[in-house]
Amino acid sequence: MTDSEQLIETLDARVRRRDSRRAFFTGALGAAAAAATLSGTAQAQTATPTPSPSPSPSPTPTSTYTEVDVLNFALNLEYLEANYYAFAVTGSGLAAADISGAVGTAGAATGGRAVGFKDPIVQQYAQEIYQDELAHVRFLRSQFTTSSLLAQPTIDLGTSATGAFSTAARAAGLVGNGVAFDPYASDENFLLGAYLFEDVGVTAYKGAAPALINSKIYLEAAAGILAVEAYHAAIIRSVLYRKGLQTPSLRLIEATTAISKVRDTVDGNPTEDLVRGIGPVDDSGLATGTVVDNGVTLDVSNIAPLNTNGIAFSRTPLQVLNIVYLNQSAVTSGGFFPAGVNGNIKTSAASA
Repeated sequence: MTDSEQLIETLDARVRRRDSRRAFFTGALGAAAAAATLSGTAQAQTATPTPSPSPSPSPTPTSTYTEVDVLNFALNLEYLEANYYAFAVTGSGLAAADISGAVGTAGAATGGRAVGFKDPIVQQYAQEIYQDELAHVRFLRSQFTTSSLLAQPTIDLGTSATGAFSTAARAAGLVGNGVAFDPYASDENFLLGAYLFEDVGVTAYKGAAPALINSKIYLEAAAGILAVEAYHAAIIRSVLYRKGLQTPSLRLIEATTAISKVRDTVDGNPTEDLVRGIGPVDDSGLATGTVVDNGVTLDVSNIAPLNTNGIAFSRTPLQVLNIVYLNQSAVTSGGFFPAGVNGNIKTSAASA
């Protein structure tokens, strides 16, 4: 059984986010170079009583990671996102000067190509997001010394029927067995490809907060990137929602729901914590929901995936790896990172 078939079988069985005090960063990272992750459902969460914050929160896996580990993992994710937008906008991946490094196994981002944008708004959004993600890559890289700089790992952004995009799309029921999903074929496919990444980036940076809490500098920088990733996610979700309403036959809203179910399946079933933004259901598509407010029934969109407290969700680094590896098991590679990510945080959780 192939990895793709095994992923689909498992899924079917369960449901079918510059220069900020560079000297400080460089000194800290250089000293810790040997230590080489970041690591929602407004309508879907159950209305359970809001717990009181604990004065002594239980340790989480994230708390065992160093700040260096977290920044390294963030760079892996930024390599992934920046290359996707680079291909879509320019037809090429990131330049060699933006991906080289002494730490980890260097690899290329392959398989992508330019999108023939038809909608000028989508094209301009793509160009803006590309510049933002490239800035994130360059900012994070600028914090490391030459000897501690993390290399870009191998990244699969291709259109093969057995590639990462197609595997994810097949698990979501968007394409059939042996059929490829091409995220560069149209504006709508490009948006769905972006949808795969952007929500994950938001939850990943939020989930990194416990590991960064001892350093306000690191925490503020990560919060700044998280905010940008949230803007990106809202842009992608808003455009997909508008297009889905305008042209129901495209079934874009339904597609987002299906993709969210895949992500929600592979990232496990954590115990709900409405204060921290953790929950067994931590992903949701764009389907319109109904809310009763002061006796008035309102139909509402789901652009911002939140819990019942209006708090965005968090994912641990290992949960993020489950998603980008497209695997519920504890593995060190797969999906969009065929040879795994670089750095100390590289094994996904056993969430099945």
